[in-house]
Amino acid sequence: MDLNEVDVLSRHPVPRHRLTVNDFHRLGDAGILGVDDRVELLEGQLVDMSPIGPRHAFTVDLLTRLLLGAADEKAWVRPQNPMALDRMSECQPDVVVLRPPWSGYQNAHPRPEDVLLLIEVADSSLETDSGAKRALYARAGICEFWIVDLTTNSVIVHRDSSGDRYTTVTRIEGSGALDIRALPGIAIPVALLFA
Repeated sequence: MDLNEVDVLSRHPVPRHRLTVNDFHRLGDAGILGVDDRVELLEGQLVDMSPIGPRHAFTVDLLTRLLLGAADEKAWVRPQNPMALDRMSECQPDVVVLRPPWSGYQNAHPRPEDVLLLIEVADSSLETDSGAKRALYARAGICEFWIVDLTTNSVIVHRDSSGDRYTTVTRIEGSGALDIRALPGIAIPVALLFA
């Protein structure tokens, strides 16, 4: 498809066919979408995911190690795995901290009510993570959402969802510490993420 055609469609309202999460899975089962296709389903539309650079990958790995150590048996930490937001959206957040029981996740992807904390690591994906994804996470009722902003070496903590917004938003930098509201007693120094 020519890029000019995409521009025309984005400037003019046209009816669009939206996929459900079941449709999305059927595309994978049929081999139309493969493991190398880095896409998410957001509001029924296939959305390209940004490539994962070395710093992004390292930060996800570091967060996973820190959270696994801190959460111990109180939570389940899942890096870069699917999560069902609703019947029209299935995303792949960088890290999700989930409530037990873990056995339930063998048969279905976690849902918003399972999430204690959702984290996106953002560099080239900052606009999507702080825009569309933040609104979708708030609307789904994700109680706490962090954006680890690699462009400013800070973490933006979102809490208290209301509609498609978070009413409490705090940027934590340098010497600050990150606490998970649903897991009291856990604190992660921000400096560890950007050393």
